[in-house]
Amino acid sequence: MSEKVYIFDTTLRDGEQSPGASMNTAEKLEIARQLVRLGVDVIEAGFPVSSPGDFESVRRIGDEVGDAVVVCALSRAVPHDIEVAADALATARRPRIHTGIGVSESHLQDKLRITGDVALERAVAAVKLARNFVGDVEFYAEDAGRAEPMFLYRVIEAAIKAGATVVNIPDTTGYTYPEEFGALIGGLFDHVDGIEKAIVSVHCHNDLGMATANALAGVKAGACQIECTINGIGERAGNTSLEEVVMALRQRTVYFGVDTTVNAKEITRTSRLVSNITGIVVQPNKAIVGANAFAHSSGIHQDGVLKERSTYEIIDPVDVGVGGSSIVLTARSGRHALQHRLQELGFDLPTDEFERVHAAFLELADKKKEVYDEDLEVLVGESERTLDEVYHLAQVHFTSGEPGIPTATVELITREGEHLIDSSHGTGPVDAVYKAINRIVEVPNELSEFSVKAVTRGIDALGEVTIRVTSEDGRVFTGRGAHSDIIVASAKAYTNALNRLLVSQKPVITEDSGL
Repeated sequence: MSEKVYIFDTTLRDGEQSPGASMNTAEKLEIARQLVRLGVDVIEAGFPVSSPGDFESVRRIGDEVGDAVVVCALSRAVPHDIEVAADALATARRPRIHTGIGVSESHLQDKLRITGDVALERAVAAVKLARNFVGDVEFYAEDAGRAEPMFLYRVIEAAIKAGATVVNIPDTTGYTYPEEFGALIGGLFDHVDGIEKAIVSVHCHNDLGMATANALAGVKAGACQIECTINGIGERAGNTSLEEVVMALRQRTVYFGVDTTVNAKEITRTSRLVSNITGIVVQPNKAIVGANAFAHSSGIHQDGVLKERSTYEIIDPVDVGVGGSSIVLTARSGRHALQHRLQELGFDLPTDEFERVHAAFLELADKKKEVYDEDLEVLVGESERTLDEVYHLAQVHFTSGEPGIPTATVELITREGEHLIDSSHGTGPVDAVYKAINRIVEVPNELSEFSVKAVTRGIDALGEVTIRVTSEDGRVFTGRGAHSDIIVASAKAYTNALNRLLVSQKPVITEDSGL
């Protein structure tokens, strides 16, 4: 069994600092329950001194989760902060106070306006005070990524001697790169006396897009706690993404030599819950939890995945709570992908019919970004409707507008291959098309019903038209047609209905007929 890396989830604290991501207590409780199901080790529930709402959230989460996880409350190295955090954690079964101070020159001079020695004294005092309330104290050295390393090590050593059980090395501004951050973590083990007595934690931000890489570099250098958020949310460009580090460690356990105890099958559910509550949409190309993370639209990739999933997927989507790989049908999809999807939908088409559907699919795919299952069902229906045609709709052209007279020109091809063209005008484009078709077909009928619906979502949806015509003897025939252009779909539907009417008029052949 690999050595464990602890997952410290700060979605409810640092994640909530994303602009627009503020959550009320009920929402925080809902996410906290899901984080317990996910199996994180620590939930940083809030910053109690910041507001009554944050205080109540920390109190209620600590009260509810019991022994399941450590519940952590943030404070500055200020006595009142620490006392309020302790009050909020009073009923928690496994409480942790997370206190600390800035250690970079920027923070010391420009924000705190104190010397390094004063910062060190405040750090020690904060840890000692926190230890009076709880046995588990985490110390953070804010902006450690830009701190002078030897000063950082002095502060960390002093914090451990004061009673810190966890020491957090944050790259607060996302400034470092992996080799640099890994070396900073490695330096703790070389320069800090007593470092073995504390858990070394990493807390990275994504300002340069390296939060996950830096956190993993820290683990490789010896850190055994990662502070992260669901979907990587957080102030500015966000925090280390929980789903990314968990799956990176799981996929490359041999390389890192460590793993987590997170239940990865709850990752997708947790991601969607956080996205719904915060209103922060996950980008489609987001690793692990993005809509496109396990989707394939390239024909080459689709062919490979259908033959063997691992050719283009290093993670089984089932392992993170996704139903499976997604084959997205577009103009770049190959025959293999189309045939596979049709079979999944229950269509086992003979070769000649598949070729007709494939040709129609390519024509539709050139007009749409994505072809959906509902589109395919319609295309198969369209193919079946053309098998016994008396007249085939070859093309239709129409003009319409205000002012102007709606006109239409239609070309039909007979079963014998004769091309017939005629034109007409009407009260609208559909009426003009139907009158032009009637001039060619010349079969008496009455249009008794006309309906149109979008087959799929989006402005480029395939439209399906259903009509009913009544023959002279009172029989009703239904016609259907589908196309991205509703007028063309209407022409297909009318031609289909008339074909059914004409086929029904064929003489019945019996033994008594003498034929």
